[in-house]
Amino acid sequence: MELRQLRYLVRTIELGSISQAALDLGVAQSAVSLQIQRLEGELSTRLLQRTPSGVIATDAGIAFLAHARLAQRHADEAMAAARLSRLSGVVGVGLAATTSGVLGLPLLQAMQLRFPGIRMRLVEGMSGHLGQMLNAREIDLAVLFGAPQARRWTAQHLLDERLFFVCGAQSGADRLPSTLADMADTPLVLPTSRHGLRQVIDAACSSLERQPNIVAEVDSLAVLLDMVAAGMAATLQPWSALARKSEAVSRLRWVEIADAGSARRNLLCSLPDDELAPAALATRAVLREVVAQLIEDGRWKGVTRGHLESR
Repeated sequence: MELRQLRYLVRTIELGSISQAALDLGVAQSAVSLQIQRLEGELSTRLLQRTPSGVIATDAGIAFLAHARLAQRHADEAMAAARLSRLSGVVGVGLAATTSGVLGLPLLQAMQLRFPGIRMRLVEGMSGHLGQMLNAREIDLAVLFGAPQARRWTAQHLLDERLFFVCGAQSGADRLPSTLADMADTPLVLPTSRHGLRQVIDAACSSLERQPNIVAEVDSLAVLLDMVAAGMAATLQPWSALARKSEAVSRLRWVEIADAGSARRNLLCSLPDDELAPAALATRAVLREVVAQLIEDGRWKGVTRGHLESR
């Protein structure tokens, strides 16, 4: 059960309309409907009943409403108390270049709005290097593509990113290859083997006993995409790799890869909770909220939300 589900339900009942609630909350109508359906599924009961003029609460919805309002009020009071406490300090966050392209700015904006006393230090780098920085206590948390270096980290499954075949817009192919088998002879430019994405690609190809036709290895995302746009080779990337490219639609073409196992797992890794300052704990919570909102709003494509249990 999530606070936004309570907020969506309360406002829908108050206004008697899902569409009006969505307009009032500034979100898509489908998002309100989906979250209320998930809440009903979790409770195994109907909370709303449709009528010719809109929606009304069922008996279960009326019983639930008072408690939902109380929970929402307590949450608002808790957030107000946190803001009044003026959380401060420096929090180091590590993001890979692709992740930073879609998450970096929204995270910084959300933190500036919610906790202006916290100074963010955003570090962009390769997943392996960020893991080393986390172990060295040089950053507090990071979104990584694996946790083999973990010593005493808290790691949570944040999301899975499906891979896309990306080529130059000038490609004359009527249909782009959507499986690894289809692109067996296609020249590819990929990151080097120390890159987390490359390890995912190699594992997927190995499971299919396919050998990709790699013509170049480039760890600079900007240079790699420039090569693709110039028609020198195609590549395999998550959609987040295209997020910074405002000209991507005019310079590139892409299609989602259908092969099972061709997804990159994103882990939200941090120092253990007892080693994190309150400012870092608040930042981690905001990061999760921002990711959820980006996915719900359709601003982070080709992803599936993870299960955020700690391990």
